Amino acid sequence: MIVTHFLPKFQVSVQSGQLAVRSALEKLLTQLEPLHLDVEEAGTIELVLAEALNNVVEHGYPPSSEGGAIDISCSHKRDGLHFEICDQGLPMPSGETPIGSKVDLNVPMQDMPEGGFGWFLIKDLAKDIDYARQGNSNHLRLRLNVRGA
Repeated sequence: MIVTHFLPKFQVSVQSGQLAVRSALEKLLTQLEPLHLDVEEAGTIELVLAEALNNVVEHGYPPSSEGGAIDISCSHKRDGLHFEICDQGLPMPSGETPIGSKVDLNVPMQDMPEGGFGWFLIKDLAKDIDYARQGNSNHLRLRLNVRGA
């Protein structure tokens, strides 16, 4: 299928906090409804964005901070959905996205590491991942393929 109609660019903003990720995902998926994404595409978008947003909430705006805004913009182009997540939280420790490593799931539950594979999932499922610190803001850009785009 060749797409001849693209969604207009849109933005979703939430305040960092316990329900920020859920709220952002609900708003984003509602905006994407006109694309009639299949279950797998919607699931991939939700998983990648949930991992990225959880990182902002947990590490960019740690519990000891007052939190802040998280802005997510989406552009629909021929090569997929382009997302940009912006926040004024702490920068990535090394100035770049973590490498992310596959976790061995064949170990007892108590031996599973706390976190550690979110960035592996993001990098495995998304394309054109780019992180930049611009002034006091973090900018994470990524692209997700969708059918017909």
